[in-house]
Amino acid sequence: MTFQNPLFLLLIPLVLAGAYYLRKRKIRASLTFSTDKLLKRVKPSLRVVLAKNVYLLRIIALCLIAVALSRPQEPLEETKIETEGIDIVLALDVSTSMLAEDFTLRGKRVNRLDAVKDVVQKFIQGRENDRIGLVAFAAQAYTVSPLTLDYNWLLQNLERVKIGMIEDGTAIGLGLASSLNRLKDTKAKSKVVILLTDGRNNAGDISPSLAAEAARSLEIKVYTIGAGTRGLAPYPARDFFGNKVYQSIKIDIDEDTLIDIASKTEAFTLDTLQL
Repeated sequence: MTFQNPLFLLLIPLVLAGAYYLRKRKIRASLTFSTDKLLKRVKPSLRVVLAKNVYLLRIIALCLIAVALSRPQEPLEETKIETEGIDIVLALDVSTSMLAEDFTLRGKRVNRLDAVKDVVQKFIQGRENDRIGLVAFAAQAYTVSPLTLDYNWLLQNLERVKIGMIEDGTAIGLGLASSLNRLKDTKAKSKVVILLTDGRNNAGDISPSLAAEAARSLEIKVYTIGAGTRGLAPYPARDFFGNKVYQSIKIDIDEDTLIDIASKTEAFTLDTLQL
């Protein structure tokens, strides 16, 4: 422990010396007794007891004030984290097709986005020293979280990812390009994008192929995951009375594009989400 103003500590011996001096100079009692036996029988009143304690408490308080004025400080411990040198951006599709409920999670039917968020949460919790960022995309792309080692804060940002926050569409190329922008200037020795989508590129000015070429030139690996099942998927809707009903809709995952993106960056693809 260190003190910013240690000179104030000199007040403590002065306070103690002053208290001792004043104690010695107390006026002697005006009445004297030949014996103290009578005094011993007399119980001190509450006022006398309090008076003695107040005197002592005043001395303690003055000493504590002197300590406070000296401003004691505990030196901060510097913790260095040795990172693995991996920067990872997770690019999540938040188009309305992700509302299809063709996954089961803990015995309950869930939509594709909830299934993706569950997988991403487990992935984040399984990392230790990698910086991770989040990008969400539909017709546009936006950064949910920059690269960070604060996984608790990252998970809080993941929780607020919703469908319908931006214009609908599936801009895979734009989502990938936005992810590359978060990584291109970092000094990590290894950089990775994990792209999770359930559809075909139908929005944005950047094609998935062009974005993949950019990733290759930046030496950033792009792992792609298809977030959906093959065939017809139950899609939620509302009937005339406002009740939730399901329509069977075919939502194709562009597996060829996902394979092409991964292969161009020397990564690999998963054709379906693994819960």
